[in-house]
This record gives sequence, C-alpha cells and structure tokens, in this order.
Amino acid sequence: MNNLYRLVMNSEVVPKEANEHTPKSMGFYMPAEWERQEAIWLSWPHNSEWWGKEISEVEQSFGQFAQALYTGQEVRILVPDADIETRARQVLDAFGVAREKVQFYPIATGEIYIRDYGPTFLVRRDTGEKAMVNWEFNAWGGKYENSLNDTQVPDLMNTYLNLPMFNPGIIMEGGAIDVNGCGIVLTTESVLLNKNRNPQLGKKDLERYLSDYTGVSRFVWLNQGLVGDDTDGHIDDIARFVSPTTVLCAYENDRNEENYARLHENYERLVKTRDLSGRFLDVLKMPMAHVESGEHSHTGSRHKPASYLNFYIGNDAVVVPVFGEENEESDEEALRMLGLVFPQRKIVGVDCAKMILDGGTLHCASQQEPRGR
Repeated sequence: MNNLYRLVMNSEVVPKEANEHTPKSMGFYMPAEWERQEAIWLSWPHNSEWWGKEISEVEQSFGQFAQALYTGQEVRILVPDADIETRARQVLDAFGVAREKVQFYPIATGEIYIRDYGPTFLVRRDTGEKAMVNWEFNAWGGKYENSLNDTQVPDLMNTYLNLPMFNPGIIMEGGAIDVNGCGIVLTTESVLLNKNRNPQLGKKDLERYLSDYTGVSRFVWLNQGLVGDDTDGHIDDIARFVSPTTVLCAYENDRNEENYARLHENYERLVKTRDLSGRFLDVLKMPMAHVESGEHSHTGSRHKPASYLNFYIGNDAVVVPVFGEENEESDEEALRMLGLVFPQRKIVGVDCAKMILDGGTLHCASQQEPRGR
C-alpha cells in the first residue's frame, strides 16, 4: 500500500494535484441506487420555526418512509439533541419500525436534505471496500445562510464510520447527479454550470471531476429542472436511472403548464442518448404532479416542484412521494410505472403534500449507503 493511499485510509485529504490517485484510478465507483445497500441516512425534521404546525405531518412522512424500508436495511438518523431523538423514536415506534434496525447519531443539521450536503458513498470494485466523497456545499448557490454549517456533516458522520474520504474541493450536491453504476451520469446545466457554484470551472472541468470522483465516463447533460426549484434544477426531480439502460423522465402533456417546454426538451435530449455499448437508452415518461405554491412561494412559480422522480430505491421497496387530492390520477400512474420497472420490490406511496412545501421530498431528504464486502 503506497503512502498516499495510507493517508486516504486514515480519512485524510487526497491532495488535489495527485490526479493519478483519484477514486476512479483506485477502483472506486458510485453504485447505482438499486444496488444492495447497507443503510439509508436521514436527518430528522426539527426546524419548527420553518415547519410550524406542519412539522408533525412531515414527521409522519418520515415515519412512513422508515416503515417501508427498515426490513431491508438499517435506518440511520441524524438528530440535533436528545429531545428530537426521543420524538423520532416515538414516531417510529408508532409505525412499528423495529428499534434494532434504527441508529441515531447526535449531529445537528439546518435542513433535512442530507442528499445534498451529505457524502457520496463509493465502493471499490475489486474488494468491495467503501469510501466517501466529501463535496463542498454552499447552500444551493448561497441561498440559505442557516444551511451553510451543513457542509460539516460528512466529516461528522465519518467520526463514526471511519471510511476513506476523498475531498475534491468543489461544490456539488448529491441531488444534482444520478448514475447507472455502469459509467453514465445524468445532470443538468442549470445547476452544475451555474456561476453560483463553481464559477472557475467549465463543463469539461466538471466532467473530469465527476469522472475522477464517481467513476463515470459518459455525461448526459439536460438543460433545466423544474420551475420553482430552489436548487436551480436538480436532476432527481426530472430524470432517474432505474436500470443501466432505462431512464424515467418527468414529462408534462399540457402545453399551458409552466414546465412543458423544458421537460419536452429534456426528453428529446434523453431519447437521443446512447449507453456505453452504443444502444439508445429506453426513456419512459412519468407524469407531473401539481401542488400550488401558496403562501410558501418565493420563486415566482405557480407550483412547488412536486415530482414523482424524487422516489427512493431501497433493497426491498421503492418509496414514492404522492400528493393526493387533485393529484390522485397522477399518483396512481406514478406508482403503476414504478411497479413495472421494479417488479421485485414493493412500491410504497408516502404522502408528501406537506413536505414539498419546503421544496423537496423523499430522495432529497435521504442518502443511501451501499453495502460493501
């Protein structure tokens, strides 16, 4: 084992100039979400100043989420203090989540969106060893000052995990990328090329970082995400791999809807995309939900970015945000579509009508830890 790799094993930073010792060169890759997982990581909702009386309904959504997944993997939850842990245990007990399948970690967070400020987990192909990438986080382009401390979360998590850690030194959010585990990544220009993240980097620079730190070799760039998405357009609301060659894509049939043009363009880009063998990807359309922005709107959009693509793929279940009432027909269609592409997993809908008022749902609020060997 060379000296640089020994530094990595001790969770220290790999020097940026040592490109020959990137995760990819050492055999690490970011697995697809449907590959076997050890755990799901969550950050329990606790910011009552924002959620107000709706926080109890968001907690219920978290309880349903854990209930759907705990039989297949551990549930690991960040909590800021003992009181919140007690409250979380009460909710999980009410949903019958076995206590031995839940672990709590005393790590304070500003937001629930661990997908974006948490680590990206990697697996080494030859040994099954796990590692993590600790991206920089600037609260979605500097939008929310109270979230800036969340950039410390990967380091704090790793005081418990003690995994090799790679620090690329660039701003990246987990919800901005989606991989098929076979060399392809989906992302959006509206996020990664936005000057509020890494203004010093161009598209080729970002592709090199993604290649070096997630193991991919092909980059599928979509244009924009959903109108009203505070993240500037994360991929996990508009397009997701569900197999190495199949992508589910958010699509709007109504030309009068505000997302119609951008989702149509994204679809057209995807159907022209080939996998690494030269075969066109299979692209399946997913319906859009419509949740009015109401008093929570500060983006100028008529709707919140309510997307069925924000589902989570667990070992035994696929957990899908649903929005009820005016969205019953599209809720049913989204569940049906996911049942077709994941016939061996339970498809569980979780009411996220209140959670979406903060801009994200299940996938945004979770991070998968793959199972190593």
